[in-house]
Amino acid sequence: MNRDMQQNWPSLLIDPLDDKPREECGVFGVYGLEDAAPLTVLGLHGLQHRGQEACGIAVYDGAHFHSERHMGLVSDNFAGPDVAKRLPGKAAIGHVRYSTQGETALRNVQPLYADLKSGGFAVAHNGNLTNARALRETLVTDGAIFQSTSDTEVVLQLVARSRRTHLVHRFIDALKKIEGAYALVALTNKKLIGARDPYGIRPLILGRLNGAPVLASETCALDMIGAKFERNIEPGEVVVITEGGIESHRPFAKVRPRPCLFEFVYFARPDSIVDGKSVYEVRKRMGQRLAIEHPADVDVIVPVPDSGVPAALGFAQGANIPFELGIIRNHYVGRTFIQPSQSVRDMGVRLKHAANRAVLKDKRVLLVDDSIVRGTTSLKIVRMVREAGAKEVHFRSASPPIRFPDFYGIDMPDAERLLAARHAHEEMVKMLEVDSLGFLSVDGLYWAMGEERRNDDLPAYADHYFTGDYPTRLCDYEQHNSDKAKQLSLLSDVA
Repeated sequence: MNRDMQQNWPSLLIDPLDDKPREECGVFGVYGLEDAAPLTVLGLHGLQHRGQEACGIAVYDGAHFHSERHMGLVSDNFAGPDVAKRLPGKAAIGHVRYSTQGETALRNVQPLYADLKSGGFAVAHNGNLTNARALRETLVTDGAIFQSTSDTEVVLQLVARSRRTHLVHRFIDALKKIEGAYALVALTNKKLIGARDPYGIRPLILGRLNGAPVLASETCALDMIGAKFERNIEPGEVVVITEGGIESHRPFAKVRPRPCLFEFVYFARPDSIVDGKSVYEVRKRMGQRLAIEHPADVDVIVPVPDSGVPAALGFAQGANIPFELGIIRNHYVGRTFIQPSQSVRDMGVRLKHAANRAVLKDKRVLLVDDSIVRGTTSLKIVRMVREAGAKEVHFRSASPPIRFPDFYGIDMPDAERLLAARHAHEEMVKMLEVDSLGFLSVDGLYWAMGEERRNDDLPAYADHYFTGDYPTRLCDYEQHNSDKAKQLSLLSDVA
């Protein structure tokens, strides 16, 4: 962990009571609009759920680039009418961040910027590169000097070192060297560029505001500024936006797209449309299917707020059982309030959730959540509900058991910290202290998506956290394990 600045940011910003997979990041870009920076601020507000550690904006005013990067929330750093004066220009890109590659430090906050031979170049990235470490080692050996530990800087370095003449071709040349998941927005003195990885793992969309193009991770960001959705950026597509219009490049061999299923399970905002599907409706269908696969004889369906609400509604409607807000979430507990002391941790989820005793007392309660990761928060909620007087407590997860880590931009724990990876079903029932436990099946999740799960080697979605079937090579991970095995072998020989 970086110790040269902001040592306490991880403990202040990462809630130790939160057992959810961490959000990835969100990107936003506008071109040809007055007050581009204030519009970007609004767009980033709409994407704040995708990352709360840091935020940044880069703009071009026709002569100069201006950039601001900050730790913390968008509202804490870009509030007030002076944003347009601080960041003037008609083209801008922005980023909200949760760190999945690189430590939590200001030097890793995006957009990253560099002065290239052809002019200024700023870039922001949602996702993770699975060969970033290998590329970085090669670049450093070749003399590159890195200013951050973010894998996004690898893209910047590759663009700078490309021998192609035109910047767009240099950018595409860099993309052909990277692997993994990415939705990228980049800004030059003449262009706004957007790119999506060949499998479409991370989302990126194109909208219009008064005829001007807007790029964003989710449609909710377009709604925030009053822009209209135009289309998805296709997997493997690079769009180049200039005063002359939009050019589309498709530099990669076509592969079957595999968008990330966790966008629908947890990450995307419920009011977003992702790859043509309503996130809210998909989550309700998850609950409806869950009621079929794992019914329960209970008095009331209670969501674990907020992410469990749509699935719980679907379950209640499908099972014809009353839906009640048996747990009330405190939305005013900021992340900076959560301190890492043991005494606060022992308070459990009560800082964020309170039991509604009038709903729970003497009832057979079924709790519905979007997923179970480590199970620590789930256990605390179960105990809280029992202490509120519930006669029985049953638990249902609207996603399949999470058994495998993620390498594409989700901070999913290593397998040894995933509850379902380490314990059989009956063990999990005992550990969570529930009367019954049920997970949505992988087939059921595909049903909720309106798809059939393919039985061949190429499923319709990235579902590796459930199945272990990763869409791409995991170059850095495989190399790390290989190096570790060699070290262990050498130690064994010495012993």
